[in-house]
Parts: sequence; C-alpha cells; structure tokens
Amino acid sequence: MGLFDRIDEMRDAKRDEKFMRQALKQAEKAYKLKEVPIGCVIVQDDRVIARGYNRRNTDKSVLMHAELTAMKKACKKVKDWRLEDCTMYITLEPCQMCAGAIVQARIPRVVIGSMNPKAGCAGSVLNILQMEQFNHQCEVERGVLQEECSEILTNFFRELREEKKKTR
Repeated sequence: MGLFDRIDEMRDAKRDEKFMRQALKQAEKAYKLKEVPIGCVIVQDDRVIARGYNRRNTDKSVLMHAELTAMKKACKKVKDWRLEDCTMYITLEPCQMCAGAIVQARIPRVVIGSMNPKAGCAGSVLNILQMEQFNHQCEVERGVLQEECSEILTNFFRELREEKKKTR
C-alpha cells in the first residue's frame, strides 16, 4: 500500500466518523423519547439526505426502526426506491427486517457502529447484507465509533433497569 492509498484510507475513516457522529445525534433523539437509542443517516455525494431514529414505542409500530425511517425519507428525496449511490451509517447492527430492506434498496455500503450479538444480521447472528445468494451484497464497515455507539446503549439499558427497580 502506497502513501496515497494510506492518505485516502485516513480520509475515508474521518468521513465515516463524521457521519457516524451524525447518526449518534439521531440515537440521542431516540434516547430522549425513552426509545432504544439507535440512529441512522443516509449519505449521497458526501451530504446527508435522510435521517432516522428508533420510534417503535412512540409510534406503536414495529416498522419504526431508524433504518426504515431513514430509507423512506431517502427514497422520497431521490425519487426512487433504489438507493444505489448512497451510504448508510447506523449506530447498531441492523436486524433481519432492516438488513433485508437495505439489500432490497440496493444500498452499496453500510457503516455500523456497534455489533448486536443477539439479533444482528450484518455478521453477528446472520449476514444478510453479504449473502452471495442474493442479487445484491453490501460492502460493510464495522466498528466505526464503536465505543460511543455501545456506550449510549449501555447507559440506556442501565437506566431502564434502575427505573424498573424503583417502581417495584
């Protein structure tokens, strides 16, 4: 690997961190609603075109995952169901529903903050995003701002457990 390759790699890493921080801001919105703090942004041409955060309890809908909300907004923005020239930044590894939707939308690159060993479908339990049997596979970057993405979830669930203890 030459010098220019390393410079490009460092530039890409900085870009990924920048957009993951924006996804974390979306997760904070969910946190304030007492929702599991998961955030997502979709980027096209180095610009955020859509944002989403978890709202399942608030909206009483299983479909209100951060990724699905962001994809719906992005599709409206680009006026197509295909998001072929976009990158998704998500603070937590997607579930099977969201991973399937990502593949269906033809998103070429997905950047994940924290992995989800109990329910993740981008490499933990399954890897729907990179199944050769499907007509589309995603490039996946894992562990971007992993510590920050994990910390917001850890804090949320710790506070939830403490609240439950108080109400008993």
